Amino acid sequence: MLDETPKRFDRIVAILIQLQSKKIVKAQELADRFECSLRTIYRDIRTLEASGVPIYSEAGVGYALMDGYRLPPVMFTREEVSSFIAAEKLMQKFTDPSLGTHYASAMYKLKSVLRSNDKDYLSNIESRIVMQDAEPMFNDNSPNTLAVLFESIAEKKQILLSYKTFGKDELTERNLEPVGIFHDNNNWYFLGYCHLRKDYRQFRADRIQNLKKTELDFTIEHEALETYLNKTENCPTTKVRILVEKKIARYLTSERKYHGFVAEKEVDDKIEMTFMCRSMEDGFPRWFLMFGDYATILEPESLKKRILELLEINRQRLI
Repeated sequence: MLDETPKRFDRIVAILIQLQSKKIVKAQELADRFECSLRTIYRDIRTLEASGVPIYSEAGVGYALMDGYRLPPVMFTREEVSSFIAAEKLMQKFTDPSLGTHYASAMYKLKSVLRSNDKDYLSNIESRIVMQDAEPMFNDNSPNTLAVLFESIAEKKQILLSYKTFGKDELTERNLEPVGIFHDNNNWYFLGYCHLRKDYRQFRADRIQNLKKTELDFTIEHEALETYLNKTENCPTTKVRILVEKKIARYLTSERKYHGFVAEKEVDDKIEMTFMCRSMEDGFPRWFLMFGDYATILEPESLKKRILELLEINRQRLI
């Protein structure tokens, strides 16, 4: 029979570290992380308590350590050390300057507790990992967008936003209550309650011209970000079927998910793709034009008409 003792020991130590990382930790959260039963988590918690770790619990809430209890600094494995470098490189390219500076400061502190051999190991990797420049994710007029949004969400303070909508020259100003931030299709977005529109709206970070936190408190107790994103995903959709040549179809796999892709099948020497599309006016039609000379629209007719309209606009511009 396989000895589970080492595995259990590692899990118990990891549970203790997680208890130090948060104010409250739920049993289900631990069970999900370690892919074990709640019964196993309860047993491990009792083991920690029996060893003298001061844990208190509240039914339906979770577990917490008594204030003031801390373990000495833990040592990192080499795999964990490697992950720090990957995270640092990503932070340098995919966050705003303010968060990047704070993260760099945190990394110096983290590196300071590493063993000498691990510092050498880290240096050898660090010099051989490069993140290539990407398209700007933030407007030069609002370089610390993410940092301001983080503060606003944490402190539940409204923001004053100056925003430029795609295709329009004028700016709009509005007070918002940010609900959450997410990254999608190589762009940062945030979703917030707009006091101007009296509804929830989504904003793209690179279109923000100015952003500042105010002293106005939130007026609404907002649900989790996933709740609103799921509602967006459940918006009305239109079924789209296209037939694409195989030599082109393989290059569409990374982007098609952003346009509601649901299925594909081979039809002779071509690939038939099915989408449940939300953006029939601009999003999908403009994407289709990128490879339209290698594809056929099977349905709907409205998509064919929109494609012809866009082609006509291009033709007029070329005359």
